[in-house]
Amino acid sequence: MFGHKFNRQKPILNYIVDFYCKSLNLVIEIDGASHAHEEMATYDQKRQQELEAIGLKVIRFDDLEVKNDMSNVLRVIENYIEEYEDD
Repeated sequence: MFGHKFNRQKPILNYIVDFYCKSLNLVIEIDGASHAHEEMATYDQKRQQELEAIGLKVIRFDDLEVKNDMSNVLRVIENYIEEYEDD
C-alpha cells in the first residue's frame, strides 16, 4: 500500500494487530461492532498505550467506517505516510 509492505495479523508484544508496517512504525487496528464496547474500549486503550510506548503509531478505525467509507480510511493512511516521509 502506497509503496510500503503491510502485514496482516502480526504478533507484536502480547497482541495480534490487524495490520502492521515496519517501515512506517505503523499499526492499523479495525474495531469490530461485535465487541462489548465498554470492556473492549478499556482493553484497546491499554493495548494502544503499550504499542505507542515501544514507538509505534496506532491508527484505529471502526469496522463500519471501513465498510462504508474506504476512501476516507485510505486518505487517513496516505496522510500519515506523507507526514512520516516528510520527517
